[in-house]
Amino acid sequence: MSIVKINVLTVPAEQREVLEQRFAARAGAVENSDGFEWFELLRPVEGTDQYLVYTRWRSEEDFQAWMEGPMKAAHQGGGESAPKQRPAASGSTLWSFEVVQQAAPRQP
Repeated sequence: MSIVKINVLTVPAEQREVLEQRFAARAGAVENSDGFEWFELLRPVEGTDQYLVYTRWRSEEDFQAWMEGPMKAAHQGGGESAPKQRPAASGSTLWSFEVVQQAAPRQP
């Protein structure tokens, strides 16, 4: 079964729009990666300043290949001459899970 990675991002209220715009601008950046299965950016509704970035992968190896390749390159920016952007999140924690059960809606 698949693995799930959830990046927990602490985002101050004044940076929420910046974070969401950055994720919108990266649309398509992970979708063509080998082993990628799903992505969701989850906005907190109440009681927390933490966003959840949910990705599902075929295997740990596929996730690590993406981390060392496309993700690493994307987070290094456009080179030395590119303007440096201040991080939108003030903290980050990565959670890892194995999918042991799953369900989908029944087809009529």
